[in-house]
Amino acid sequence: MTPYKFRRLVAGLTLLATPAFAQSSDDYPSRPIHIIVPTAAAGSIDMLARALGKHLPQTLGRPVIVENRPGAATNIGSDHVAKAPPDGYTLLINGAPLAANPWLFKKFPFKPTSDLAPVIEVGEIANVITVHPQVPAKSLPELIELVRSRPGDFNYGTTGLGSSGHLAAELLGQKTGIRLTHVTYRGNAQAATDHIAGILQVGFVNLPVALPFIKDQRIRALAVTSSKRSKMLPDVPTVAEALQLPDYESLGWFGLFAPTGTPEAIVERLHDAAQKALDDAAVSSSIRQAGAEPLGGSRQQLADRLERETRIAKQLIEFAGAANSQ
Repeated sequence: MTPYKFRRLVAGLTLLATPAFAQSSDDYPSRPIHIIVPTAAAGSIDMLARALGKHLPQTLGRPVIVENRPGAATNIGSDHVAKAPPDGYTLLINGAPLAANPWLFKKFPFKPTSDLAPVIEVGEIANVITVHPQVPAKSLPELIELVRSRPGDFNYGTTGLGSSGHLAAELLGQKTGIRLTHVTYRGNAQAATDHIAGILQVGFVNLPVALPFIKDQRIRALAVTSSKRSKMLPDVPTVAEALQLPDYESLGWFGLFAPTGTPEAIVERLHDAAQKALDDAAVSSSIRQAGAEPLGGSRQQLADRLERETRIAKQLIEFAGAANSQ
């Protein structure tokens, strides 16, 4: 029995003995549902949450309110949900930070793998490795050789330690032996501005953020971090292709979670409603417009992903020397 299935069994047995929760499961939902986005508005997570939130009322019959609670590298909003009443009315959409932050922060307020109940995988998003036009490298192998020949001369920026861009860069460093100087920013916009200006020579940028600048030839795309080429950049190879590294893949990912202890019937209803939303053509189109690929699938798939990504993040953060640095 997997740890996730064991937690589900314990939570289910406990809640079966609680009449109030049995009644609430039968009546659910009887009031608006809140999806907490632990980042500021207009980012990738926010766009995915709003795409879901627009469709879910069609199945659940109640309004769904998307609420932004940014701060502390998503910890504020995520902790709010982890400690919320387990009644199905407070949900979380988040991803990579849930895997990385427990290893980055000396005092982390909850344990994602045990304090959150996975509902469904919502989507995943690739990063693209880019360079400023002044960098002479025209391919990823050329960039690797250039960085090796000039150690300490090249930097890149991301939204912070443990972000999908940071983990993608550390995985590349681990696989190739190169080291790039990591510069952290408050948001993608500021990092992109400095990359376009040449202050940052290299980028590990979310695909939708990078795409317009690539098309304008203000930055040059060398490779995508997904295992398959992106339909948005079909001529750009994957890292695995470019460097003959078949096991290289590093993605941003997003899942929908409820507090652990939420009744099984409610989590299942949320899963089914979210799957219907992800199967809807308009919702899928909105998610793709945000630069992500819609997913869906079983609750166990999200549980497995969180546990797998948590192990990977721990190893990469230790490799970067960033463990307990926050």
